[in-house]
Amino acid sequence: MTKIVIRHFRIQIFGTHEFLNSIFVLKFTELNPFRKLIGDTAIYGVSSIVGRFLNWWLVPYYTDLFLPEEYGVVTNLYAYVAFLLVILTYGMETGYFRFASRSKDPDKVYSTSQVSLFVTTILFLFIAIVFRNQIAILIGYPDFPEYIWLLATIVAIDAFTSIPFARLRLDNRPLKFAFIKMVNIGLNIGFNLFFLSLCPWILRHYPENPVRYIYSPEIGVGYVFIANLLASFSTLVLLRNEILQMRFSIDKELLKTMLRYSFPILVIGVAGMVNQNIDKILIPFLVPESQNPMFQVGIYGANYKLAVLMNMFIQAFRYAFEPFFFSRSSDDDSQDPQLYATIMKYFLIFGMLIFLGMTLYIDLIKVVAIDVRYHEGLKIVPIILIANLFFGIFFSLSIWFKLKDMTRYGSYIALIGAAITLVLNIVLIPRMGYLGSAIAVLVCFMVMMVITYLWGQKYYFIPYDLKRMAIYFFSGLILYFISFLFNDFSLLIKMLLNTGLFITFLMIMFRLEKQEIFQILKRNKG
Repeated sequence: MTKIVIRHFRIQIFGTHEFLNSIFVLKFTELNPFRKLIGDTAIYGVSSIVGRFLNWWLVPYYTDLFLPEEYGVVTNLYAYVAFLLVILTYGMETGYFRFASRSKDPDKVYSTSQVSLFVTTILFLFIAIVFRNQIAILIGYPDFPEYIWLLATIVAIDAFTSIPFARLRLDNRPLKFAFIKMVNIGLNIGFNLFFLSLCPWILRHYPENPVRYIYSPEIGVGYVFIANLLASFSTLVLLRNEILQMRFSIDKELLKTMLRYSFPILVIGVAGMVNQNIDKILIPFLVPESQNPMFQVGIYGANYKLAVLMNMFIQAFRYAFEPFFFSRSSDDDSQDPQLYATIMKYFLIFGMLIFLGMTLYIDLIKVVAIDVRYHEGLKIVPIILIANLFFGIFFSLSIWFKLKDMTRYGSYIALIGAAITLVLNIVLIPRMGYLGSAIAVLVCFMVMMVITYLWGQKYYFIPYDLKRMAIYFFSGLILYFISFLFNDFSLLIKMLLNTGLFITFLMIMFRLEKQEIFQILKRNKG
């Protein structure tokens, strides 16, 4: 009897996240679609916000540990990683959502997508390792070819696991998705602390400790990449069940169709990386050596990451957004436009709350978030926050060309944005340094947002409440500029007054939206 109880207990423990997933899906399928999106966003958001918040603490850790020039290396190389990841997934993730949600044989779509990524990933990894010395010279790290194969392996693993992660999202298994992401981030942080803090401490106090065989002070920032690689391997292990579900077969006609659909997504992704990361690559080439370009990259990269809360909100929304709307795309669309409009309005409200929360309390945030050596770059934080908000709105607006199979329009918009980014960076960086890069990001995402709205209303009209959205956006900006009047006050008085400004925005929102909020809550209870 005791053995039976223990066995039952073990089943309950090891099956917890699967059990919770099933309960989550069962519960939320009974609710209206608006609440389901909120629920999915909350689940993804917990993992994204908690995980990335923990990961974000590496920024103050790095800025305390590394000089800006050294942190500039991390910022610069991870910009290349972002480009490569988009290229190696070549829009297949969105293509998988689109075709698997419609197919009578989603397993065939899954296997075709996964085998395709497996082949291209192995080919990329082979090329990167064989030509690592030449690549290192090309991007300005001739003395560190090991960085190339480390980062190439990280990118390869992340690209290969993108479809298994997409399957978890499409199958409404956000808890397992969140668990794996959290483990990855936790191990990454743990390995960073081990290599960058614990190992040096051990060797200072116990020089003959066996740690000396696995740690070398000369590697320096290289341990950032080693920690990332070790954490990425854990993702492969935790996704082994999803990976093994892949049938080693490929439907050539299906693959051709998926590639035709996904290619514009690839163009959008590459252009998006130009918009978000090309500045961190261009600064070392456009800033004169006399102005220490890697120093500027380090300052810019660290302060850019202070906008992390906005990025986490947008990322959580994106994780829930695509599978939610693609799963509804085969239903009657008669009521969807109003649903989209409502979601957009609240997306903007939450975005402005994050903007005000970050900017009104920046004097507190900077104390714990970033070393004083990097404070000169705080001026870009409000610019990057608004730019990221515009990008989130662009992503929300872009649902029309995905649902209408008109993804080529997305590529046109992204290419326009990329052109703006390149031109403005080339013009502004030599004159303004990293501040020019921040301005380029803001202008780029604003233009992309406006174009997407105008084209979207032509092909898929959605009755956005532009008046209300304008009220929230401009009232948020006005409250932010009012806060400048308090700059000469003591920190305590300034924070109290800024809190009053934050509450003012909440009161404006509640006064305008209280009726709709109560209706949503009442409908959900029913």
